Amino acid sequence: MEQDGRLLLSSSFGAAAAAYAEHRPDYAQAAVRWALEPAPGPRVLDLGAGTGKLTATLVALGAEVIAVEPDPAMLAELRRALPVVRALPGSAEAVPLQDASVDAVLAGHALHWFDMDVAGPEIARVLVPGGILAGLWNVIDNRVDWVAGLERVSGSAAIGPRDTLSSWRAETAGAHLPGTGLTARFGSPEQAEFPHGQRRTADSLVAALATRAGVLVMPGQEQEATLGRIRAFLASRPETARGEFTLPMLTGVLRVRRL
Repeated sequence: MEQDGRLLLSSSFGAAAAAYAEHRPDYAQAAVRWALEPAPGPRVLDLGAGTGKLTATLVALGAEVIAVEPDPAMLAELRRALPVVRALPGSAEAVPLQDASVDAVLAGHALHWFDMDVAGPEIARVLVPGGILAGLWNVIDNRVDWVAGLERVSGSAAIGPRDTLSSWRAETAGAHLPGTGLTARFGSPEQAEFPHGQRRTADSLVAALATRAGVLVMPGQEQEATLGRIRAFLASRPETARGEFTLPMLTGVLRVRRL
């Protein structure tokens, strides 16, 4: 049942691919640089690349990027936005690349969806020895009072533990670990956060939260109630009620080396 639930959630994004491309944030460049810092070369696989949010940051930093994404609608958005990038259909559990063909594998808001019993050996296969596996998550800074309030009214379907500064480390610390007998493929994890932020309006923030997997799979009436509750909260706060504001975020990175 747990596996079925994960598959349902992870496959929900294609229906909202255009909204995902428009409203989801990019990643702090400093975070991506840190993720790649120990990599032995410039060849990077963006795995579970979605609409190319992380891919675009990698391109801007001069990496040689290959993007792999299982959902056809998400992949189409990526190809439209980044036509110069080699973008392939595939998944973490069946990577369409040769052995030892990349220096780093990065996953933006995707590593927690992978079945690491299968994906772990695949990632180890395509990485060169000493290569880097890194997961990146944009997390809201719930040390800020109004952001903590937003977390409370949104519910875990819209803002889960991986999405907040206070809990993302604990929630993702073991996300890289494959099954029994394969943990020796990767070294000890390192985690770090990097300041980030995104200009928003109340409407665009609601639209972004509407692309969360937990919201996408809600029955229509429950989804409307959840988003309505978030709209009402944003309208009640002086920080967010009128015009643009900056959503305080950080990009969190989990980094491990292939042995």
